[in-house]
Amino acid sequence: MLSDPMSLFLAGFGFAFNFVSAFIIVRLVYYTRGRSNNYVFTFLAFNTVIYFIMGLFTSIELSIGTGFGLFALFSILRYRTETVPIREMTYLFVMAALPILNSVLWGLGEYDRLLIVDVIIILTIWILDRAWGFNREHFQMNVKYEKIDLIKRENREEMLRDLTERTGLIVHDYEVLKINFLRDVAEIRITYSNPK
Repeated sequence: MLSDPMSLFLAGFGFAFNFVSAFIIVRLVYYTRGRSNNYVFTFLAFNTVIYFIMGLFTSIELSIGTGFGLFALFSILRYRTETVPIREMTYLFVMAALPILNSVLWGLGEYDRLLIVDVIIILTIWILDRAWGFNREHFQMNVKYEKIDLIKRENREEMLRDLTERTGLIVHDYEVLKINFLRDVAEIRITYSNPK
């Protein structure tokens, strides 16, 4: 239990270690790539809450099955207000898995292993996020498009050229989300390369 001051200090230090690891991933890897800060709160809040829930599980000795049940609950969680992009969902998964690893390893007193695991996770995500050796097309944006005659499938290449010229971005793909024939406008989602 966390009744004595030393236990409280160790619990606080364990949380601080977990939060610093999560903060490094979110602030120094995710956010520096020019991404929106809309998900920063979600990532860090998930990480914090899951760490304390796992700490509670280990302190009252609940079964590991209960922990997996909680993890499954988070995995089916969906946000109804907007579709979360795949890359952000990956970061959300990392933010949910990291506190589970940290809480278990901290509870077992395996501090050296905890440090090694966190460093490996941070470095792996940093390397993969820079896409070393891979071509990336991960930026997406919704736009209103008034040249409704170009949304036909046979005009695909012309529409890509037009979108690239008008936006100044290297547009690789698009998806038609909505068409309003009364106003002659379409809402489309474009996918473009990482701007330099």
